[in-house]
Amino acid sequence: MKLLKAFFTLIILTSFSNNISTNNNNNMSEQKQIVEKYMDGFRTTDHEKILSCLTDDVIWELPGYYLHNGKTEFDKAIENPNADGHPDIKVIRLVEEGNIVIAEGIVKAKMKDGKKLDAVFCDVFHFTNGKISKLTSYLMFNKQP
Repeated sequence: MKLLKAFFTLIILTSFSNNISTNNNNNMSEQKQIVEKYMDGFRTTDHEKILSCLTDDVIWELPGYYLHNGKTEFDKAIENPNADGHPDIKVIRLVEEGNIVIAEGIVKAKMKDGKKLDAVFCDVFHFTNGKISKLTSYLMFNKQP
């Protein structure tokens, strides 16, 4: 009985501490909050939410693959035409120094052809006047799509 009581106490405490750490954005800087808003926009394919985080002359680069200049080009690249639904994006870590925030995470998605995207990413966000002015994305596939 004591073991069962200790087990439930541990579960309750773990649940309580997880709720505190994941739901408390009050301690997060403005720039990190903008990155979280941006990621949430991608999770729901909300163009307006994503674009509201960007400067008009934003640059988005995936070195060796593409370079998008400005909000119009960025907007066209938000959705993958081969994707089936919204991506599952999990941010593992946010690191900030000055006007730069680095997000490390995992992205998974189903594709229309039945294949699954399973990748890790590192996004480097540069900020100007409280908005994302440059994004450099690095992507590594765990399994070939």
